[in-house]
Amino acid sequence: MAYIQSNRWKISRRQTLKGVGATLALPFLEAMRPMTAYGQSAAATTNPVRMACLFMPNGVRPDKWTPSGSGRNFNLSPILSPLEAVKDDITVISGLSNSPSKKGDGHYYKTASWLTCTTIEATEGSNVSANGISIDQIAAEIIGRSTRLPSMELGTEPITSGVDRNVNLTRLYGSHISWKKPDVPLPCEINPRIAFDRLFRNRDKNGNAGASADQSVLDIVLDDAKSLQRTLGKEDKHKLEQYLESVREVERRMENEASKLGSGQKLTPNALSQLKILNQAINEATGAKNSDELGSRQRLNATEHVRLMMDIMVLAFWTDSTRVSTFMFGNAVSGKNFSFLDGVSGSHHSISHHKNDGKQLDQYQKINTWHTEQYAYMLKRMKAIPEGNANLLDNSMILFGSGIRDGNAHATKNIPIILAGGANGQLKTGRHLDTGGGELGSLYVGMLKRLGVKSNKVGAFNSELRGI
Repeated sequence: MAYIQSNRWKISRRQTLKGVGATLALPFLEAMRPMTAYGQSAAATTNPVRMACLFMPNGVRPDKWTPSGSGRNFNLSPILSPLEAVKDDITVISGLSNSPSKKGDGHYYKTASWLTCTTIEATEGSNVSANGISIDQIAAEIIGRSTRLPSMELGTEPITSGVDRNVNLTRLYGSHISWKKPDVPLPCEINPRIAFDRLFRNRDKNGNAGASADQSVLDIVLDDAKSLQRTLGKEDKHKLEQYLESVREVERRMENEASKLGSGQKLTPNALSQLKILNQAINEATGAKNSDELGSRQRLNATEHVRLMMDIMVLAFWTDSTRVSTFMFGNAVSGKNFSFLDGVSGSHHSISHHKNDGKQLDQYQKINTWHTEQYAYMLKRMKAIPEGNANLLDNSMILFGSGIRDGNAHATKNIPIILAGGANGQLKTGRHLDTGGGELGSLYVGMLKRLGVKSNKVGAFNSELRGI
């Protein structure tokens, strides 16, 4: 590892910790700050803006989602109550529609076009087309050139295939929100071990990690880490220790969970079949009424799976390994069973078709609240990480929402959307913004602008949403 000898305290922003089989990018340290930046304004050392788009399937209970009040004078709704600790860091955006998605029935038109703001091609086969590129990939094409990974696509469920005869559409549309090209959807990685290794572990052209596969990445780079620590000041040593402990924590938790999960990439028909069998077994198990222990264990697994993925996204943003990520809590029309939540019995999709039944609505609300809790978890983690004169959340945009308002009606007006983070001072936060009928595509135009992406068009939309 080579350091700059003329100023031994100073290291490159692209410095890494290396060992045989692993490479760890570093978080921002004071020793990475240019000499000329000391004593100057924050603008002189602008941190990069990151963007994550977190998709929740099947909509929300509409009467328990929207906050009361407007502007900074608002109160969080019951579903959004887990966000109280980060209320000043979010903007709840009401009134948005994704108009191009309303041209087709069901969930698929609303899911596949959530980030493209286009109308998908109707097909029952594999010849899918979103008729547009998703905003994450528009961004990755430009700002992804500055990072090790152009983007990350993460999720929790394997790709769903086959045809949904209720709407005569391929189920593939329900498994993708990220589109590199109009006819090239990007699959979600669902195994946290593989996602983690993609960040930190070196693999050969065949994807093999070799003899280092069973070693902790921190053990692999330990000598390099000790060498670097000797060159750092007290504050940077603390930052480095905090980062390395976060990596170690994710590794420990990952080992407990990742072996139970499959990969969402390059699934063979046989592997996909096996994952379907596994998912079915899990759903049946969590639906058992006579096993409190099993239900408790599955509660841990479902929540821990999501949080591991979120922690990996946070590590990726913290180290500037990527500035763009997407995450799918689940696929559209998924049969994922939420019986691990107290008072819930059944799958998310079926419960979302509540038919205004009070008991179903209450279960729907509990599932929505669980999703919000996971979102709040990620925001709190990011807010706790100092970066420059702010924190990682301040320098990011973390989108959370769904492609439909109410799962029962498949409504595309006033869809649930929250945007957290200040994009390095470019966004107003801590408020409820009622657009009165704005377009989702216009929000995305504004988000791309704050990423520094010179694109004035998302789908057919080329104007920025007013008020953001």
